[in-house]
Order: sequence, then C-alpha cells, then structure tokens
Amino acid sequence: MNIRIGNGYDIHRLVSGRPLILGGIEIPHSLGLLGHSDADVLTHAMMDALLGALSLGDIGHYFPPSDPKWAGADSLKLLSEVVTLVKSKGWTIGNIDSVIVAERPKLKPHLNSMRDALSQVLAISSEQISIKATTNEQLGPTGREEGIAAYAVVLLMQG
Repeated sequence: MNIRIGNGYDIHRLVSGRPLILGGIEIPHSLGLLGHSDADVLTHAMMDALLGALSLGDIGHYFPPSDPKWAGADSLKLLSEVVTLVKSKGWTIGNIDSVIVAERPKLKPHLNSMRDALSQVLAISSEQISIKATTNEQLGPTGREEGIAAYAVVLLMQG
C-alpha cells in the first residue's frame, strides 16, 4: 500500500460585516473572515493538505482569487472538487487531523457540527476527522484577534 501525507495552513483577517464560516458551519460572532470566497480557513487548510499530499499545488492554483467565478464561493463546494480530483488519482483519505487557532469565539460547541459537515463532503466517517481548537495565548495576529488560522494534516492511501 502506498501512503502520502500532506499538510495545509491558512489564515484570514477578521472583519465586521462578514459571516464567520469554519468547517462549513456559520458560527455566531460579531466578526467574520475576509477573503475572496467564504474565507473558511479550516476547509482551505484541508484542501491544501489534500493537494499537497499528491504534489498538486495549492488551492490558489485551482480557485485563484483573481477569478470572479470564485467570489463568495462556498468552500465546501471547492473541497468537493478537490476530493473528486484526489479520488480520480486513485487515492482515498485515511484521516485528517486539524487545529483552528482563534482567541474568540469559543469553538468547542461547534466542532462536532464541523466534523459532520466535512465528513459528508469528504465521504469519510466523522471519526476520521479530528478538529481541535486552541488560542494563541494573545500572541501574534491570531492572539490579537486580527485573524483566525487553521492547520491540517491528511493521510492518503492508495492500493
């Protein structure tokens, strides 16, 4: 059996007037993430991990912010396209481990909903998806609540 590991990272600025979307779920908060699409940093990090595992570039190659076609795009739909590409290459997802870095809002109550939404698109069990949330202890841009970041690692299997 062949295996591949990929990692992904994303960060977006917090601004007023935008919804906060993480893992495909709208989270009640006074600020949202600024981006060309819905700016879902968790889903973007997972997409980059999937693409990186197969040396297929990053999400900017497939969904460039310069293309108006992707303005306001639902990141779960973009993830679906990435999953289709991964499967077309003969790979399946073993598991995904991820972490969201945000001072606020508290994300623990929303983690299971994120896992459920992502598992539907990834076509894997929610038990194969780990999402953790942490703060940055008020350090750096996430600690100053200027943005939210996410990291993801994926294991792909072929055979």
